[in-house]
Amino acid sequence: MAGKLGADPQQPENAATEPRVADNPQASRYELWLGTTRAGLIEYRSEPGVVLLVHTEVDPAFAGQGLGERLVAGALEDLRARGLKLVPLCPFVRAYLRRHPDQADLVAGDPAAPQ
Repeated sequence: MAGKLGADPQQPENAATEPRVADNPQASRYELWLGTTRAGLIEYRSEPGVVLLVHTEVDPAFAGQGLGERLVAGALEDLRARGLKLVPLCPFVRAYLRRHPDQADLVAGDPAAPQ
């Protein structure tokens, strides 16, 4: 685990806040933020032209809200905008790609098989 997720998810400021995904290259992870609370992350490793998505984690206090999906979608959007490919080492990311075959072109190697 890359560090403790979140602050206090019961804070009213978090309830109506739109989730946002941000790349934190110093920590090698994408972060999902709700207001001032980090609710999730995807750890990655960068290699030339490709990003290996290693591990996805959402704070249990935010489970069942679809935030993991939002996190992966935001990371893929960023990778696409930067012209990078990905290797889905994380099972959650692989499952997302199976449900979203329109994103298969981002997968390095055989885009038809996110495994």
